[in-house]
Amino acid sequence: MKKLTLLMSLGVFMFTSVASAHGPVRQKLEQEITINAPAAKVWNIIKEYNDLSWLPVVKGVTATGGNEKGASRVLTLKNGGTITEELKKYDAAKMSYDYKITDISTTHTIVHSGVEEKVPVFPVDNYAASIKVEDKDGAAVVSWKTGYYRAYMNNNPPAEMNEEAANTAVSAVLKEGLANLKSLAEK
Repeated sequence: MKKLTLLMSLGVFMFTSVASAHGPVRQKLEQEITINAPAAKVWNIIKEYNDLSWLPVVKGVTATGGNEKGASRVLTLKNGGTITEELKKYDAAKMSYDYKITDISTTHTIVHSGVEEKVPVFPVDNYAASIKVEDKDGAAVVSWKTGYYRAYMNNNPPAEMNEEAANTAVSAVLKEGLANLKSLAEK
């Protein structure tokens, strides 16, 4: 009986140790908006991978490769940071494309758990997204789907790089971007 109790106690300990010792969890966020304009008009605004003039947070874009898979773009943000992205898939007929962040500049460094950490301008890691425009009864429905991890990949992240910071930043970009796209397309 003592052995059974000991084994059960050990099992509970191992389970709680493993359960509390996990790293970041992949986050998913999707925003959708209906725009009172033809889908083709909305697609025309966002279809060029090298043109993010519709995205308020972006000051400018330097790009190579056009709309071809593997194309690269470097976004210069209004706050001075940069984000490099790669085009993973482009489908003009389906009015959609997928892309992934490959590099993010840092804003500053902090000391966390005795280690100097670089804080990225966009607090995410392994970020991938897709944007799609669909016709729905003469209006355009735009959906922007993202998947990402928080910027700090170890346990016990600092506030600047935790899930809340990542979710807040991604949500703001998607909401502001889609709201501005709606404003531009409905003019």
